[in-house]
Amino acid sequence: MAAANDQQDIKREKILEASHQRFLHYGYSKTTMNEIAGDLSMSKALLYYYFPDKSQLYIAVMRKLATDYLKTLENRLNSFANLKDAFTFQVNTHHEFIVNNYNFFDFFRLNEQNLPEAIWQIVGEVHSAELGLLSNAIKTEVEKGAIKPVENPEEVVDVLMDALHGIRVGAISQKKTNFPRKEHLEEIHTKKLLLLDIFIKGLTA
Repeated sequence: MAAANDQQDIKREKILEASHQRFLHYGYSKTTMNEIAGDLSMSKALLYYYFPDKSQLYIAVMRKLATDYLKTLENRLNSFANLKDAFTFQVNTHHEFIVNNYNFFDFFRLNEQNLPEAIWQIVGEVHSAELGLLSNAIKTEVEKGAIKPVENPEEVVDVLMDALHGIRVGAISQKKTNFPRKEHLEEIHTKKLLLLDIFIKGLTA
């Protein structure tokens, strides 16, 4: 039984990887379950056994990407010598994640006003995890005496994250789009780093 479950897990991972590559290169709208099954030399019926429809498959891929992104943060955030490097790493990693998976997110562009609840749940989980990791980074620096005491690190980080999100919202409203175009991402990233620099100076002054 254990061996059978292991084989199912391996097959599921292969489906997620093949689907990610399809979504990444062609976007959600131009990817079909038939094509994914063909990439895997798998019957369409077997693919549907694992995932009942394309949207459920997309959500599963997104959850895997989110998990991998958070693992990257968890593995590195505590290794930096100062708070600025830790927070800059988070902003840079998030930027690279969006750039590297840009076509994958065409699902957001197509359905931004009607995203499935499961998508919002993943977004919320990522936000909460980032909040916890960055708050812990502040607490660590306070304990080391590197920065002055911060009464509510979670609230401080939450305000920062709202402000960083506001930069994205401001950028797309000026460009009259609902989702940032790829050529706008570098501008958004630069502004986020500028805001982060101001934020860190406020904590370390």
